[in-house]
Amino acid sequence: MDIAKNTICLWYESEAEEAARFYAGVFPDSAVTGVFHAPADYPSGKAGDVLTVTFTVLGIPCVGLNGGTTFSHSEAFSFQVATEDQAETDRYWDAIIGNGGTASVCGWCRDRWGISWQITPRILTEALARGGAEAKRAFEAMMTMGKIDVAAIETALRPDRSG
Repeated sequence: MDIAKNTICLWYESEAEEAARFYAGVFPDSAVTGVFHAPADYPSGKAGDVLTVTFTVLGIPCVGLNGGTTFSHSEAFSFQVATEDQAETDRYWDAIIGNGGTASVCGWCRDRWGISWQITPRILTEALARGGAEAKRAFEAMMTMGKIDVAAIETALRPDRSG
């Protein structure tokens, strides 16, 4: 078994395997790499229950821990996914929301297990990194959005803002 030097550990009540399989089905370079059962009873489960699941999300090694209700997720941690165009943005956003997730603002959404995702088209990230007037216009446009609208960002980037 190959163990990564650094792994993100995500706490789930009891559905780590379901979450990992969902991520593997939605995102490229993602897979479930191991399912491990508890060797004995533990505070939130019994011997034989799925205790941990190893998986990758877009190449990032993760472990899902079925730890019960002691802890929950917040927006303090999120996966930020860079998308190439509106179709890719829509695909990931719609998959997360369509599987019991919730939409938020500025490209953020939350999956049904409470993990936050930033589905961010590269055009937005690149505009913000450039700074100046372009960044300001892109930022102001983003602040009005739930899911990021690539065409609206492109329009905001034009100095005259004409179509």
